Amino acid sequence: MRSTEQFIIKKPLEFKTRLLRWAQQFDEVIWLDSNIYTQQYSSYDAILAVEAFTAIKTDHYNAFDQLKEYQESTSDWIFGYLSYDLKNDTENLVSENSDELNFPDLYFFQPKKIFLLKENILEVQYLRMVDDEIKRDYQEIRTLKGDNEADSSCGKVKISLKITKDEYKERVSEMLAHIHRGDIYEANFCQEFFAKDSCIDPLQTYHHLNEISTPPFAAFLKIEDCYLLSASPERYLRKEGQKIISQPIKGTAKRSLDVKEDMQLASDLSKDPKEKSENVMIVDLVRNDLSRTAKKGSVIVEDLCKVYSFKQVHQMISTIVSEVDPAISPVDVIKTTFPMGSMTGAPKISAMKIIENLESSKRGLYSGAVGYFTPNDDFDFNVVIRSILYNQEKRYISYTVGGAITAKSDPDKEYEECLIKAKAMREVLESIG
Repeated sequence: MRSTEQFIIKKPLEFKTRLLRWAQQFDEVIWLDSNIYTQQYSSYDAILAVEAFTAIKTDHYNAFDQLKEYQESTSDWIFGYLSYDLKNDTENLVSENSDELNFPDLYFFQPKKIFLLKENILEVQYLRMVDDEIKRDYQEIRTLKGDNEADSSCGKVKISLKITKDEYKERVSEMLAHIHRGDIYEANFCQEFFAKDSCIDPLQTYHHLNEISTPPFAAFLKIEDCYLLSASPERYLRKEGQKIISQPIKGTAKRSLDVKEDMQLASDLSKDPKEKSENVMIVDLVRNDLSRTAKKGSVIVEDLCKVYSFKQVHQMISTIVSEVDPAISPVDVIKTTFPMGSMTGAPKISAMKIIENLESSKRGLYSGAVGYFTPNDDFDFNVVIRSILYNQEKRYISYTVGGAITAKSDPDKEYEECLIKAKAMREVLESIG
């Protein structure tokens, strides 16, 4: 079905930049970059998929059944995304908040051309219909000259808040009232920042965002006029053979330029009772979700509340694994765990209902997932956080940040944490023009 060739790349970092720039000629582009972040579960340093041969685009209604049929019938690599609002397919829920981005709820495509980079080895997989273009494309990428100049006609991006700080604090207080009543233990509450009648150069903006964050689950997605520029540090779910891996993030601390102070901030995070309780609650939720498809006794917590350091923040990450029966569809594994616990709360359905009532914007692709399925039914998906979303046709730019609200939450501190998480996106957008 696919022709494969391998090339040795002398300067992988330089080649990656050229490869992504070359990809901009296509209407469908997904770029996934680990930024060579050391991690236990990883197949490639970077992946590029371009040019749809077949595709599926749908709203939430029966979305997972349609995806399952598409994934099974295609029996090939497929790349795409799951928006948060697919919750309405898995549960009796709605999404009625405002949506200025208008991305489809689900989109996947079978690419004609795939590039898989690991260290200095580039593997190229083309569908047979275009395999005569492999060498030509490789030469074109290798000799691509100059940088793309950013679109200077866009001007300054003026960022607005969907809700004020006072409104945010009031809604956190409402969420705390739900927690004290026993409706929920924890919920992830998010707020949107946006710019109307604005434009950006998506590729330059992505490069800037990735440069200041260098996260392990970065993504650049282009589906016609819809763009995702993501500096995500979080994996949602991965399948390796029959092994399922989930790595939720809960717990955040700022970084410091002073080495001693920075080490202290990381140490304080590892011992913080509020942050640890947030993480443990979500670990319990993930264990429960994975158990729905796992072989009996196979759900194991490999790492609990381990602190990882990224350029912008320290994060507390846990790793939970399970084993599934080969007869279980990979799409069903995702369906029974979606949306991810780190972006919802516990109990999950109650938390999602309360989130819908208190948030002002439809989440859409934010807190959804981007990734791929392989021809042998493996998959890997990130969590869409620390991301800029852009509808080029509507000239609408958006980024959303949130945090876990628990009984120990302080509204002022939660708002401060949101601003820490928003820093990279704001810095990137405010530097434009």
